[in-house]
Amino acid sequence: MNTVGLCALLALLLLASPPARAADDMPIACPQTKATQSKLIRPLARTAARLRAGQPVVIVAIGSSSTAGAGASKAEANYPNRLQALLRARFPHADITVVNRGVNGQDAPEMLKRFDTDVAALKPTLVLWQAGVNALFRENGLARAGDLLHEAIARVRAIDADIVLIDPQYAPRVLGDADSGPMVKLMDDIAREDGVDVYHRFALMRDWHESAGLPFESFLWKDKFHMNDWSYDCFSRDLGRAVTANIDSQQRSADVSPGVSMPVTLSQPAAPDRLLGAMVQP
Repeated sequence: MNTVGLCALLALLLLASPPARAADDMPIACPQTKATQSKLIRPLARTAARLRAGQPVVIVAIGSSSTAGAGASKAEANYPNRLQALLRARFPHADITVVNRGVNGQDAPEMLKRFDTDVAALKPTLVLWQAGVNALFRENGLARAGDLLHEAIARVRAIDADIVLIDPQYAPRVLGDADSGPMVKLMDDIAREDGVDVYHRFALMRDWHESAGLPFESFLWKDKFHMNDWSYDCFSRDLGRAVTANIDSQQRSADVSPGVSMPVTLSQPAAPDRLLGAMVQP
């Protein structure tokens, strides 16, 4: 095995294990649940096209504290950094950067105000728009959310980037708000109307609790609201699985961009897709 191959293998072995547990009650493996089989249906055409062409891919993760990494023990454990490591391992010859633009306490109004500097200026290929959580704790948050999501989608499309919405986390404080269910449904409805996808973080975490029987303490920080190292890791792995599956399906169909056929072949993955799957053994 050459040096490049050996380095890739070592990197994958490291990524195959979740980060060190901060507490004894933290789960060892990411549960395989119904939610982990969900797909991103709408093609991430621009992202797939740039990968096939060997061009740099910039992913901007914008959102609130769960994007910034509140509850993580270190910066490397937040979801954008974990996602970057996983995608680089999956596509070892690609130039992939995930930029963290999460700010504690914010939601769509503040995110739209900083859109030009924190998103558009980076010329992203893909925008991961995490929203809906802090809106629950604001007056008329649900009533305003639909128009703000429509605006966010329109502005991302105007800079010629793909977009995936990310819905709220499943946590007691979120569940305690009567608008949490309607907010999750609203995000689905807006995405359907505008022809984009939602990554269902709420459903994923609900399955951890209801199907896998994990207590909230095992996947939430001590405030029982923010995520912890384990849940950021498992969330990142499942999001990475969904993004990778979307890109791979376009490679197979050669439908990589509206009206454009790219003859260049994507770099071969360093390992099967299951390395980005939900079940991660210690």
